Amino acid sequence: MANLWRQIRGERAITSVNDFAMQFNGNTYTFPESVQTTMPGEKVERAPADFVGFANLARTNGVVDACMSVRQSVFSATRFQWQRLNNGSPSTMFGTPDLAVLERPWPGGTTQDLLARMIQDADLCGNSYWTLSDGELIRLRPDWVDIVVEPRFVNGGIVGYKLAGYIYSEGGRGGGIDPVPLLAHEVAHFAPKPDPLATFRGMSWLTPTIRETQNDNLMSGHKRRYLENAATPNMVVSLAREVSPEAFEKFVSRMDSSHKGTENAGKTLYIGGGADVTVVGSDFKGLDFSEVQGAGETRIAAAAGVPPIIVGLSEGLKAATYSNYGQARRRFADGTIHPLWQNAAGTLETLVRPSVAQPSGVRLWYDSRNVPFLREDQREASEILQNRASAIRQLTDAGFTADSVVLAIESDDLSLLQHSGLFSVQLLPPDKLQPSTEPEDSPDG
Repeated sequence: MANLWRQIRGERAITSVNDFAMQFNGNTYTFPESVQTTMPGEKVERAPADFVGFANLARTNGVVDACMSVRQSVFSATRFQWQRLNNGSPSTMFGTPDLAVLERPWPGGTTQDLLARMIQDADLCGNSYWTLSDGELIRLRPDWVDIVVEPRFVNGGIVGYKLAGYIYSEGGRGGGIDPVPLLAHEVAHFAPKPDPLATFRGMSWLTPTIRETQNDNLMSGHKRRYLENAATPNMVVSLAREVSPEAFEKFVSRMDSSHKGTENAGKTLYIGGGADVTVVGSDFKGLDFSEVQGAGETRIAAAAGVPPIIVGLSEGLKAATYSNYGQARRRFADGTIHPLWQNAAGTLETLVRPSVAQPSGVRLWYDSRNVPFLREDQREASEILQNRASAIRQLTDAGFTADSVVLAIESDDLSLLQHSGLFSVQLLPPDKLQPSTEPEDSPDG
C-alpha cells in the first residue's frame, strides 16, 4: 500500500487504472488490457450511473417508496451476535465487545441506522460499500466506487476474474480529488442481487421495473391532468365554417378560462349558436383505471419481494384477510428478509471478527428474536411455548440434565444434551434399593 500511495501522490500521474499497482503478500497486481468487464476498454466494473436517477425515482413514485420503506423498516430491526458452530451446525449466540462497532457504527449511529443505509444503497444501486477506520464504519457512496478485478490464470489461460480491490473517488471520477485504493479485505461489499453481466457487482431490484415505474408515473400524471381539466371527459367543440379565425381563437380562450381546471368542475356549459359539443375518450370508470394501475403496482411489489398486502396496495387489499396477511408476512420474512440478513451478516464479517479465539468455530449472525414484525400471534406463540415445555419435560424425564436440556432447546441443537446416567422415571441410581414397605416381623412373631 505504501508504494501505491507514493504513486498516487506524486511519482506519476494517474491517467488510467493501469496506474494502480496493488501490493499484497509480495505480489504486484496490475490490470492488463485483456481484462473483460461490462464496459469495453475499462479495467474495472464500473458502477451503473443511475444511482441519482433511481434515488429521484424513489422520491417521486409512491409505490417504489412504499416498497423500500417496508423493506427498510423490517431489515433494520435486527441486531448482530456471534454464533457458535458445533460440528458445523449453528448453536448458541453470544456477544463480545468486538460487536460495539456494529452497535455504534459512528458517533450517534445505531445498528438500525447502519442497516437502513445498507438496504437503501442496495435497493437504489444494487451495492452498498463500507470500510472501517479508527473504530468507525464509513459509508462509501456506491456510484463513486469502482471494483478492480484481475484475470485468473489456470493452465496458462484466463478463467474468470478475481477481486483485487476497490477504488473510491470522492465526488465521482473527475471530481478533482485523489482516488483512494482499498484492498478487498478492507471493504464490506453488500450486493444481495447479483448483476448477471458482472462478476462482483450487484444490481438494483428497480432495474427490471423501470417500465412499470414509468407507466405508474404516467398513470399518476393522467390523473393529475384529468383533474386539471375539470375532472370531465375530453370534448370536441365544432363551430360553423363561417366563423373567422379571430372569432375561433376568442371562443377557445373564453371557454378555457370559464371551464378548464378543477375550480370550474361541475359548471354548466353554455354553447352559442353554431357550436356542437361531442364527448370523446373515457372517464376513469370506462378505463377501469384501478385495474390498470393496480397491475403495475403489483409487479413493482413483486420485484421488491414484498407482498402487496404488506405494502397496502389496492391489489393486495382486495383479498385481505387475517389469514392472508399472516401467510404474506411469512413469505416476506422467509423469502426476502432472512436471506438479506444472512447476506448482511456475512458481508460485515469481513470487517468485524472476535478478538479472542473461541474454543469452537464462530460466525457473525443476526438475532431476530426481538423483531416485532416476526413475532407470532398470541395463539401460535402459546402453542410453540407449550411444545417446547413438553419437549423439555420429556428430555428431562429421559435422564438428560436440566441445564443441557434447556440449552439444547433454546439453541435448537440436540447435540448439546448431556445425560445424567439415570434412566428411571424417579432418576435413582440403578444400584440404589427402594426402602421396604413390608412391616417387620415382631420378635414374638
